[in-house]
Amino acid sequence: MIIDDIRADLKDAMKAKDVVKLRSLRAIIAAVQEAEVSGSSATELDDAGVQKIIAAQVKRRLEAAEAFDAGDRPEKAADERAEMAVLETYLPAGLSDEEVEALVTSVMEANGFTEKSQMGAAMKAVNAEVAGRADGRQVAALVKSRLA
Repeated sequence: MIIDDIRADLKDAMKAKDVVKLRSLRAIIAAVQEAEVSGSSATELDDAGVQKIIAAQVKRRLEAAEAFDAGDRPEKAADERAEMAVLETYLPAGLSDEEVEALVTSVMEANGFTEKSQMGAAMKAVNAEVAGRADGRQVAALVKSRLA
């Protein structure tokens, strides 16, 4: 399980006194524990659930880094990007731009999406195929351009 690997890496980061990795891994563990106890009953997340949480944490770091860049705080933006790099090591490899374009094109052609009114259905179909391996903004832009 991924969470077991994260906990083992946390111990290694403590021994190595790697502050960035330590902070990043603690954030993942805290977010996973929070997700496991939220709701009406406690559950244990599988690898897919943990990866969803990690992906959300990566997105949060990216948005924070962009905000720090906009606020002229490059040192804070660099910290966020460093944490993001640690988190990304626990996610499956992303798709290249060409792979995303090919996937969007094939899904759009297979389902016959051609009009702007089909944007929601097209996004649902494409996101089912992409499965978190590409940036949502990039996918949305590609779908929108194909429907224009």
